Amino acid sequence: MIGSGARTRRSTHSWTSSAVSRNKDCGARVYTQRNACLFSGYGEKGSALKRTHRNQEGGCNVTTGNHDHRLIGPALGYFHIQDDAAGSVFWHPRGAILYSCIQDHIRKRLSGAYREVRSPQLYQPRMWEKSGHLEHYGENIYRVDGDHVLKPMNCPAHVEIFKAGNHSHHDLPLRLSEFGCCHRKEPSGALHGIMRLRQFVQDDAHIFCAEEHVEEEVSSFCRLLRRVYADFGFPDVDVGLSLRPDDRAGSDEIWDRAEDALRSGISAAGLAYEEYPGEGAFYGPKIEFGLKDSLGRRWQCGTLQLDMVLPGRLGARYSAPGGHRVPIMLHRAILGSMERFIGILLEHHEGDLPEWLAPVQAIVIPVEERHESYASRIRSSLGSERVEIDASGRSISDRIKRAIAARSPVIIVAGDREMEAESISVRRRGSRRSLEMPLASFSLECPPE
Repeated sequence: MIGSGARTRRSTHSWTSSAVSRNKDCGARVYTQRNACLFSGYGEKGSALKRTHRNQEGGCNVTTGNHDHRLIGPALGYFHIQDDAAGSVFWHPRGAILYSCIQDHIRKRLSGAYREVRSPQLYQPRMWEKSGHLEHYGENIYRVDGDHVLKPMNCPAHVEIFKAGNHSHHDLPLRLSEFGCCHRKEPSGALHGIMRLRQFVQDDAHIFCAEEHVEEEVSSFCRLLRRVYADFGFPDVDVGLSLRPDDRAGSDEIWDRAEDALRSGISAAGLAYEEYPGEGAFYGPKIEFGLKDSLGRRWQCGTLQLDMVLPGRLGARYSAPGGHRVPIMLHRAILGSMERFIGILLEHHEGDLPEWLAPVQAIVIPVEERHESYASRIRSSLGSERVEIDASGRSISDRIKRAIAARSPVIIVAGDREMEAESISVRRRGSRRSLEMPLASFSLECPPE
């Protein structure tokens, strides 16, 4: 297994509670959506910024204060949460920019392979009765006026979109993606910053395919997920394969083929994995992906689940030689929930996001009012909407301090010398001194290709 081999047991925003596992390197707990509330005592108003969580199992000190997204996000003006909308997030301008940057990067990675869709929020209950969600998870579903329910997940809607297309075997595999907003009832005591919410957005997708496509689709997704995690600063990925439970649909022969296809797909992507007998869903086996943050904690974010039940239950068919067939559906997510992943990102980087991702990539500081027009030229030359100008009239030192506090990766100062020479004085994060260089030779960091 890649990394420490820690076990992360349930999918993001799963319906069932997950276990807390140990990181074999230092005993640190693994934080999934279900046990994120273990952090709920940290960062209270008036408390010290730094706190240390000592794992009772392993004795490894994990500093959480400067990494606490509930402190970092509001301090940087990214978001806030208030009781009037408990379990939902108020995204501020800079936070909304970060949100959009992540979505844009995911879209770029999916470009050409997936078709993005949008699905409704309100449904009549009968769809969820057919799918089985009302029977098994009704207590987690919001009802509206008794006649409608708020969407708790995206998969039935994607099946309906597939059904409307009258597809043949030539159309498969068909990959539908959505940044889908979901609502689920969560007890107030379980809410935790932006990591455990009642309203959240999943980077969701469903792949409709035939059995012979499964291995290649799994392998392709594993490679995609590993690449995306590396883009955001998480090179270590561990993989768990959850196998057939005692209570399951389908014959042993079908399960044998399904599990072997997932094994082959993981191996073809060059990933090691551990198997967990009995932990698959009743409708099929599943793969769970965990990433390791800078504190050594393991977070389960990505998942791929093979579903042999829901498409048939909702009437999905495609035409093939010899008649109509029911597609296999692969449920998959890379980040899990957008909000939770942003919380993980902020804690992993302590708010110092990579230059390509930072909501404010650079702050330009004109020395005097007469330098403001040159500062505007600098911003235009950099070609990014995420460049700000601080012409507030404060002293240079105060404005530099403000730029550092805003976690701007790049700080540029422009005065008489720079204006005359068509140059800039620039300091990048981590450097103790400024460098003067021609404006034409400077560029901001671009997203990973």
